[in-house]
Amino acid sequence: MSIASFKEPQGTHQTKKATASGWIGSVLEYYDFFIYATAAALVFPQLFFPSTDPTVAIVASLATYGVGYVARPIGALVLGYWGDTHGRKQVLITCMFLMGLSTMAVGLLPTYAQVGVWAPLFLVILRLIQGFAVAGEISGASSMILEHAPFGRRGFFSSFTLQGVQAGQILAAAVFLPLAHYLPKEDFNSWGWRVPFLLSFIVIIVGFIIRREVEETPAFEAVEQQFEAKKAPKIPVVEALQHHWADMLRVVCMSLMNVIPVVATVFGAAYAVQPGYGIGFSKDVYLWIPVLGNIVAVIVIPYVGNLSDKIGRRPPLIVGSLVAGLLSFAYLYAISIHSVPLAIAMSLLMWGVVYQGYNAVFPSYYPELFPTRARVSAMAISQNTGTMITAFLPGLFAYIAPPGSVDVPFTIGCAALGVTVIAAIAALSARETSRIHMSDLGNPNAVPVEAAEYERLRQQAIAQAQAAKA
Repeated sequence: MSIASFKEPQGTHQTKKATASGWIGSVLEYYDFFIYATAAALVFPQLFFPSTDPTVAIVASLATYGVGYVARPIGALVLGYWGDTHGRKQVLITCMFLMGLSTMAVGLLPTYAQVGVWAPLFLVILRLIQGFAVAGEISGASSMILEHAPFGRRGFFSSFTLQGVQAGQILAAAVFLPLAHYLPKEDFNSWGWRVPFLLSFIVIIVGFIIRREVEETPAFEAVEQQFEAKKAPKIPVVEALQHHWADMLRVVCMSLMNVIPVVATVFGAAYAVQPGYGIGFSKDVYLWIPVLGNIVAVIVIPYVGNLSDKIGRRPPLIVGSLVAGLLSFAYLYAISIHSVPLAIAMSLLMWGVVYQGYNAVFPSYYPELFPTRARVSAMAISQNTGTMITAFLPGLFAYIAPPGSVDVPFTIGCAALGVTVIAAIAALSARETSRIHMSDLGNPNAVPVEAAEYERLRQQAIAQAQAAKA
């Protein structure tokens, strides 16, 4: 038996099925999240939070969107534990049904006019379930794909987790935006907005068919057998916090890179369209910026994932973080000079292309920092904590650069760059993991495979994949 095969868990590696499973799950999770965010802005204020003050209704509606982020750390604890003790497959099926069924239930909710205060209460409960469910999806899917992928190609295959995230948002826009645009307002407000939520049923069926065919990963099964033989306690989150807290803190800091989509689509949209800032862009422009950005990202992500297998995880992540932070100045400046084409071009470059240096790499890098036994828990808790922090950034940005402020591009650009510098420093302080064998992941003292041998094994994996297609 070669050193490579000895260091890689033996068993059935269902790379393609695992990748398809992670991809379709991410599509469902973020299709659901995107349609909720859109509905919260367009129709929920009138249907679930009627008020004589429209500002109060809008704030209350958007607050239910934020509730989903509050539930994430709790979901990370519970679902991370479940994924590390009962398997990646089980936690992913659980996440899919929780998210899909709660989303369908939103589409069936009675409105405030029908049941009074019960309507917003039920809406908040369902949003909490959504946030709980999404907390385990990316960490579970990334771990499953990583553990099924051949050595030397983990970055490429794991990147499809995030390609699914972007594809889900494109699918949501493809369903929601035409309905909002073409249906008469009365029809859209009465039944049209429910259609995207009810269509989650189709994705649940497709996702379940794919996910039930995927076997548990050899890495998880090997570790599970070891722990059962030792009769060791099953508390992976304790192991993660005791022995891997430093890497978890690094992941929290790197996850702050979510500041870039916040600048592109949340604060950037408010700066461009809200009357107080005096820019006066059409709202339609900012409905399409996320769509265009996600289309570009879907194309770019696999190439960046493959690049991370060639040159390592840290270089694209560090460069992507710093350059995206610098481009935030150019993007906000384009808005300030009232240039719609330049603003779109800068958003696509900043978010659709450069940001993918981080976005395409973290699905392989984060789980590679932790051992198999605590992988899902450690990644879920730390990544969702960082993401939750960024959910508060739009409010912070509006506070430090409110309507009427001068030099908004410089102020917010500096803030965004500062956050991306923190992410880059965290990545710089972390160890490189791309050439570490699966059985050694999570070990700070693990010796990476020699570059020449690693490239030989990587090319061998590519050749085997190409031969399988022929």
